[in-house]
Amino acid sequence: MTTVLIVDDSPTEVHVLKTMLEKEGYGVLTAESGELGIEQAKTASPDVILMDVVMPGLNGFQATRQLSRDLATSNIPVIIVSTKGQETDRAWGLRQGAKEYLVKPVRVAELVSKIQAVLGS
Repeated sequence: MTTVLIVDDSPTEVHVLKTMLEKEGYGVLTAESGELGIEQAKTASPDVILMDVVMPGLNGFQATRQLSRDLATSNIPVIIVSTKGQETDRAWGLRQGAKEYLVKPVRVAELVSKIQAVLGS
């Protein structure tokens, strides 16, 4: 089973994404901050990470950069899922190491397609 780590400080957003993914047969882990997301990525080694950008403390761009530069987590693809929809946000997210960038609200077909694309399946 493919495991997805959702890193988002919004309980509502986490619930929506988790429900969507579980219906599609994914295993889901969650973390409510960038710091906890990094910790969870190191201990659980999920197959893919969905990263929010706007969070207190370590934001999603910073967390993505740390994950992509750490040998322990650099092989885990990160998909940024954010309300920040400007092209500059997308470009910056990809420069931090994200493999894909989705703007909220996401549609299930688009989300699953991006997950499959980054996992090469």
